[in-house]
Amino acid sequence: MTSSRPQSRPRPRPHPRTRTRRRSRAPLVRALVALAVLTASVAIALTTPIRLGLDLRGGTQIVLETRSTATTKADREATDRTVEVLRGRIDALGVAEPTIVRSGDNRVVVELPGVQDPKKAADVLGRTAQLTVHPVLGQADKDNDATRKGDDGKRADRVLADESGQRLHLKAPALTGQDVKGADGRIDQQGGAGWHVTVDFKDAGSDRWAQVTGEAACHPDGDPQRRVAIVLDGKIISSPQVDPSVACGTGITGGSTQITGSFDDTQARELALLIKGGALPVPVETIEQRTVGATLGDEAIEAGARAAVIGTALTALFITVVYRLMGSLATVALLCYGLISYAALAAIGATLTLPGLAGFVLAIGMAVDANVLVFERAREEQAARARPSPRSALTAGFRNAFSAIADSNITTLIAAVLLFFLASGPVKGFGVTLGIGVLASMVSALLITRVLADFAASRPAVLARPHITGISTTGPVRDALVRRNPFLMRRPRRWLAVSLVALVVAGSGILVRDLDFGIEFTGGRLVEYSTATHVDPERARDALAEAGLPHTVVQSSGDGNLTVRTQELSAAEAATVTDTVAELGGGADKQRDELIGPSLGDELRRSALIALGLALGAQLLYLAARFRLLFGTAAVSALAHDVIILVGVFAWLGKPIDGVFLAALLTVIGYSVNDSVVLFDRIRELLGKGRGTPFARLTNDAILQTLPRTVNTGMGAVLILASLAVLADNALTDFALALLIGVTVGTYSSVFTASPLAVVMAERRSGGGRVRSPEGAKAAT
Repeated sequence: MTSSRPQSRPRPRPHPRTRTRRRSRAPLVRALVALAVLTASVAIALTTPIRLGLDLRGGTQIVLETRSTATTKADREATDRTVEVLRGRIDALGVAEPTIVRSGDNRVVVELPGVQDPKKAADVLGRTAQLTVHPVLGQADKDNDATRKGDDGKRADRVLADESGQRLHLKAPALTGQDVKGADGRIDQQGGAGWHVTVDFKDAGSDRWAQVTGEAACHPDGDPQRRVAIVLDGKIISSPQVDPSVACGTGITGGSTQITGSFDDTQARELALLIKGGALPVPVETIEQRTVGATLGDEAIEAGARAAVIGTALTALFITVVYRLMGSLATVALLCYGLISYAALAAIGATLTLPGLAGFVLAIGMAVDANVLVFERAREEQAARARPSPRSALTAGFRNAFSAIADSNITTLIAAVLLFFLASGPVKGFGVTLGIGVLASMVSALLITRVLADFAASRPAVLARPHITGISTTGPVRDALVRRNPFLMRRPRRWLAVSLVALVVAGSGILVRDLDFGIEFTGGRLVEYSTATHVDPERARDALAEAGLPHTVVQSSGDGNLTVRTQELSAAEAATVTDTVAELGGGADKQRDELIGPSLGDELRRSALIALGLALGAQLLYLAARFRLLFGTAAVSALAHDVIILVGVFAWLGKPIDGVFLAALLTVIGYSVNDSVVLFDRIRELLGKGRGTPFARLTNDAILQTLPRTVNTGMGAVLILASLAVLADNALTDFALALLIGVTVGTYSSVFTASPLAVVMAERRSGGGRVRSPEGAKAAT
């Protein structure tokens, strides 16, 4: 019987000349794109200054005082809630890395880095932003009181003047700021109405908005009762009529509305952030405003910069020695990575702090990972298939390394996006920096390095001397592994036992020694001194460290005073602080001595933990989809292992758990996931080739094949971190120490925790038998 299905015709294959022409165009296109990216980055870097943080440059300090109302008392609880609302407003203003603390029971100290107009910032922060939506009961011809009845006989809540000065009777509010989900300043691209504010309501608010507009729509066009008044801080900012197209009783559905008026872009965005940030629980008043100096001195900044330069130079030298010509080209690409990242941070107005700068430099060391992956795959291709030229080996290396590079960067990007959208304060800022670093790293490795490497590998001098490329040989690490071929996964449970012992020993420090939370988490004390002579903050910082108070924040203020912010002090410690400042300044008078709350309060910590938990969950789902649930579970388990060990070691050492440590911890999380993803990507590749090979053997082969990459990438990061730990000031020592511990533990756990855990889980799932690839299973049957 013949099939009635139409015979498929073979697709015409492209002519060889067409394929050759496409391949010849690809390097030119990559070169042009790379040139465009670098040109734009140079232009931005030269024309847009980057905002420096409070620790590097100082900024503006605004002291706000909360005021009680007839219904709300300005106590400590209300002031703490005010701090959280202000933090939301500052994040919306685009000022990253601020310091916001409660001082005493009813004061808030806000420090904003790089703010050009402190008066405007104080006005925005000080507005109560009580938003309400009122049905209009009628028009008032005279100056009647707020309890006058409307035209329908119902009680009017208040009488207010609208935008044109016309007085309106307003009913009690139907919606408040609690019903608002979000707000955004936008411009009408078509109608030419200018800027407006779009307000989105929550589910319950959406229903109330439909009810209010539905009732208003029952009145004739032009009737005051067809209007709806939107009131902010006791003033009508908009009172539009409901459009004639809206049906009586139905109202405006969809849960959103527009506030129109004579707004420019700044006014629209400012109003949107006030609405979105929420209302202050109590009114606040600006009682003080001044400039403050940097929390770190010039010597500390210079030491950090010097250590960063030396560490980067050592990493570049190491990569050049290992990979010769390709390593030197990767170093050029890494410098381009730094330029692209800097330009991106400047373009979005991000704030650069000293830990952020150190993390930025560390990212340069970690960005070498993608280059190492490509070069090691090229070495494998050259050894296994005897590629005719270094260029063909590089092409295969880029192709084979792409999946590992993409998967490791996508998992990190998932975390960055969730941290940005769900967290706040410094954690949100870290998400921005992390995302920029990941994208710039991919551009550097997959675009710029490839353009440079393709060009160099095709030169006649290089073709005649392939050994200078650094990829024509397998390298000493791979040669040693090939000779010995150790079976590391023969007894995976032993490695898990070692990891468990390390976990228990380090984790017990959390229980035995407890965690020493820094001032950002616990709050402390703020003392301001007026001295007879000027006191350099750096000298005061060093003197207080010698007196036994090493984690003290010392700043100068615009009026010549000295501010000391530290943890809660005993009477003896407080006297030590005063005596030290008095000795340096020829006498010291206290201008202020108050207890302050934490700058990383409960809400910020809660949002950070939620964002981090969701980021880990999203990474697990992605790894399960791209690999297997088994691999995702092993990677996230190894990540938890790394975090507990790092926190435990800091507990045993008595080091503070502060904002700097938090940044280091988040960096370690990204590093640990990348290591595991690279290893599991190789296991997945071997699973597709192996036929009935035991999973333990496949995992062992993957470890041996990726170990040169693990060693070389780890060395690049360690060289920078060791430079920061040894050469930088005390401000960066703990940061570098945390990252050194994290990188070391993360490298170990990807090989000896995640891998044996995956082997054990695979053996249990298969009943102790072999885990086969689909091809191997078919062959066995």
